[in-house]
This record gives sequence, structure tokens and C-alpha cells, in this order.
Amino acid sequence: MAGKREKFSCLSWHNVGNMTAKTLFSCNIATAFLSLIIAKKGEAYDVMLRQSLVLDGQPLAIKCSLEKSLKSGDYNLTWYKVGNQTAVPRDKLSRIHQEKNLIWFLPAMLEDSGDYECVIRNLTSCKKMCTKVTVFKRIDGLCLNEKFAVEEVIFTSSSAKVVCPHLDYFRNEKNIQPVRWYKDCQLLEGKRFALSNRDLIIFNVTVHDRGNYTCETAYTYNGKQYNISRDISLIVEVTPPKKPPEIFYPRNNSIEVELEKTSSVTSSVSPCCSPKGGMRGSQVTVDCNTTGADGYEVYWTGNGVYIDVFYMSRIFASPYEGETSYDGRPMHSVKLIISEVSSEDYEQPFVCQASNAFGQVASYIIIKHKVPDIQRWLTGGLVSLLILTFITLIIYKMFKIDLVLWYRNSVCALTSKEDGKIYDAYVLYTKSSEGRSVCCLETFVRRILPDVLEKQCGYNLFILGRDDLPGEAVVSVADETLKQSRRLMIILGSETSSCCLLEDTSEQQLAMYNALIRDGIQVILIEMGEIQDCTSMPESIRYIKQKHGAIQWKGDFSEKTCSANTRFWKNVRYQMPSRKKVPYSEVCLLPLTSNSSAVKGS
Repeated sequence: MAGKREKFSCLSWHNVGNMTAKTLFSCNIATAFLSLIIAKKGEAYDVMLRQSLVLDGQPLAIKCSLEKSLKSGDYNLTWYKVGNQTAVPRDKLSRIHQEKNLIWFLPAMLEDSGDYECVIRNLTSCKKMCTKVTVFKRIDGLCLNEKFAVEEVIFTSSSAKVVCPHLDYFRNEKNIQPVRWYKDCQLLEGKRFALSNRDLIIFNVTVHDRGNYTCETAYTYNGKQYNISRDISLIVEVTPPKKPPEIFYPRNNSIEVELEKTSSVTSSVSPCCSPKGGMRGSQVTVDCNTTGADGYEVYWTGNGVYIDVFYMSRIFASPYEGETSYDGRPMHSVKLIISEVSSEDYEQPFVCQASNAFGQVASYIIIKHKVPDIQRWLTGGLVSLLILTFITLIIYKMFKIDLVLWYRNSVCALTSKEDGKIYDAYVLYTKSSEGRSVCCLETFVRRILPDVLEKQCGYNLFILGRDDLPGEAVVSVADETLKQSRRLMIILGSETSSCCLLEDTSEQQLAMYNALIRDGIQVILIEMGEIQDCTSMPESIRYIKQKHGAIQWKGDFSEKTCSANTRFWKNVRYQMPSRKKVPYSEVCLLPLTSNSSAVKGS
């Protein structure tokens, strides 16, 4: 059986297309400023090679495999270390140098770890390849470092091959010595082991052959000999059932993805080999679900190129996920992830392939443009939502007070809690003066106010002169009663003189002190008609009117205006506290008919 699949192929692709003279000039400028080009997550390269692992002090060679993708033979290939503006030198005497399409480390040192890229340019295109180099050290006292071992998988069978990794470009060299193989630091000998082009052949493979392997050789360059060793973590799995795999998704179907306009790419992305601004779509994830196939032989291809597991690319595949089906067969799933759909991805088949020793199957999925009919429904839904919101706001503004009063009668009456207060409101007004205004005010306070709020709606009011005992000190009674009241109701006559008289009373001063300073009791301000001149009004009253407004009484003392369902009394009840019990009188059942947005009563 073949060993683990060598995934040196392209992770994602980026079709550059024909370039104008300006684009070619941008490519040359980009090469001069490669120090600014950093391989951040999300930047797409044309090819991503897997990580190259090398022991400190040993040689390493990496090939730029992009040259085969260029049809023209006249091109320029240059290697760079990502973040370094200077190209890798071509001097063969340099420890790190470029020779044709290879970058050589003779030898590799710890400080060489990092990302390397090669840039290929010709008259029509510009492409980039990136790879990661990791240089590590042996742990003292150990012959291998398991942390940096390359994982390979073989199956139980008559024979299997184990590849010595990262020796591809040493195989044809004449000055390389034969490879020696070790398992757990013991030299492999016997008839079960053989060499084939420096790879290890194991005959009659069993699960006991799993373990840590090391291949060693030596390479001579410019008269100096370098030791080469590679560590392999070998996994042996039982051979799967002798039947070809099955793919039950995708089934040669298509999916719809909508493109959106995007702005030009930012300066942190290479201007040479990055996609330009235009149309982009959202992320797409497609599962390739298979059964009967080994996970390492389930993979995605696009445009005939293998899609690798590398999260820095725009298009990549996820590691396979395995489970067991209902009939006991192994099931595997590999996701195709396109982080940002490009216009070049449309109408192009992405093929999921699954293979084992008994057959190979494939199934594709095609990305198509989304039908734009949804825009009409989206526009209609947005307009309907705006109209519904506007109507809701109008209804709420018109019937806010009616809704609040209904809620208090139906819900708050059952859930209200005791607060220790006795009175719902303390009534403060001008008690003695001359003129029709004060007479009307006395009638309103002594007769109309109790008839509506107490008899019809069940509130409990305290009116000084009616509810206090003869002989009690006014200041003491007012101070104690204000503490036991939930609201302070101030009633002003229409004449300016009544405001001035109100300011001189100790009762008013004490009430203002409780409302504005000590207890912060909520104030309800009622005006008996419109007050034309408020300059002589007490400053505290002017402050309350400016902050909370005033409810104006303009009606007479008829039976109609003394109903709790008029606009004036609804405004008063709206500012009063919630009652614990709903009165039995039908007058207090509130139909939602009046306009509650006005502040003035009628």
C-alpha cells in the first residue's frame, strides 16, 4: 500500500489573467518593497507548500514549484524571506542561496525559521508561492524529537513504503551516501526491510510496525560533508474493507451564492499577486461525506489542483473527521471552505475525490449566482416594517395614557405592593383671598376633586382644613402628612396674586422642601385656567412647571366635566399612583377613546 499522501500541491489558486503595462509595473514595485508584504491570515498565495522541518546544522533544499504553471519560458524567479526586503543571494558560497528554482540552506540554523516565498514574473502574469521552514534542535539525551516528527500512515498489507521526507532534491545528487533506517533508535536489519531509492520498504506489515523511525545519510557540498536525518512518526492502520468508497454528498449538484461589491484591497496585501477590488461573496462551506474510504484518501480539487489543509489561504480543506455508520462502515467528512467567494469561482466544478486500493470515485459541486428575486421581497419587507413601526408609534402616542390606566386597573391592582403610605396625594392650594378665582378654586378643591378622585376612582386625598383635627399645628400636620403621601398636588388659581399668596405660607415652603430636597416626592401641578404672567410665581413653582408641565382646568362644574373619563381627569389619574383596588363604579372603566397626548383638559 502507498504511504501517506504527499501534500505538496497547491492550497488555493488565484487566476491573475492578462496584465496591462501598469499591472506589470506594479509587480516590479511590489518586488522592491517585499519587506511590507507579510503573510497574514487571509492573504491568498497561488501555492502553499507544507511545512519543512530540518534539524539545526543540517542542509535543506526547497523547490519553487510555480514554474510549471507559466507557459512562457522567459520569466524571472526570485526567493525572499517574508519580511526581508533583500532577495536571497545567488552566490553558491553563501550559506543560504538560490540556485535555479531552489533555495538552499547549507546548513540551516535556528535563526532561519520563518516563512519564505518565491515570486515568478513574466510578461503576462505574476505569481507567488509560500512555505514555512522550522529549524529545531535535538533534545539532550534523545536520538529523535517526536514533536517535530513527520506523520505518515501505512496499512497492514503484504508491503508498504515509508518515505524519507525532505530528500526530494538530494536523491539525484551523486555525492550523497546510502540512507540508513532506524526504529526507536535501533538500526533496522532483516529480510522484512529493504531500500528503494532511499525509501524504506516493509514487508508483511502489521500493527506492531508502528512507532518512531529515523532515516540518516550524509551529503557533501564544496568539499564539506553534512549529516542529514529525518524523523517519522509511523501510524499503521488496519486495511479497510475490500470495496470502493462511496460519496453520498455532494451529488454533482450546485449551490447559489450572491456576490457583493467590495472596495480595493488594502496596502497590507501584495499589489503583485492579490485580488483586486470588485465582487466578493460570503464564506461557503461544503461537506464531502464519504463512506468506505480512508480519511487520508478523501480530498478536494478545484481546477484540477489539489486543495490542501492550510488556513491562511482563501480556499482550503479541513482535516478529515471520521465516525462509524449504522452498518459499521467507516464514514469520513472533509469540508471545502471558501473564505470569500470570488467571481472566478462561479461555474467551476469543485470535485470531491475518494479512493482506496479497490477504486476511486468523484463527485462535484458548482457555485452559481444567486437568483436576485429576493431583493423585491426584502424591499417590501423593509417598507412594511417601517410603516408598522410608524403606525405603532402613532397609536402609542395617541393612547399612551389610556393604555397606562388600563394596565394599572388590570395588572397593577393585582401585583402592587404596600409602601407604607396612607394618602395618594397631599393637596396644596391658596386657602384665603378675595375674588372669583379663589372661590372657584375652593369649590374645585373641596367638592370637585374629592368627588372624582375619591368617590369615582378610589384615591385617598389629604386636604388641610378638611382632614386635620382642630387645634393641630399646621406645620406639624403638614410635615407628618407629606411623609405619608405619594404625590404632592399643587393647585394654582388663574390670578397672579394667588401665586404670591401661596409663596408666603409655611405649608407651601415645607411642601416644596419635601418635594425638591428631602423626599423628592412627585409633584402634580394643576392650573385653574391659563396664567398669563408667571414672573411673580414662586421660583420653585416655576421650576416644577418647566420640568414637569402643568394640567390646565378650563371646564365648568357641570356633571360632564366632573366625569373621570374626560381628558383632564385622565391626565390627572395618569400622574397619580397606581391604586391597589379597582372601584366598582362603571365610571372608572376606561374606554380607549380619548387623545392622551395633550396636556390640557377639556
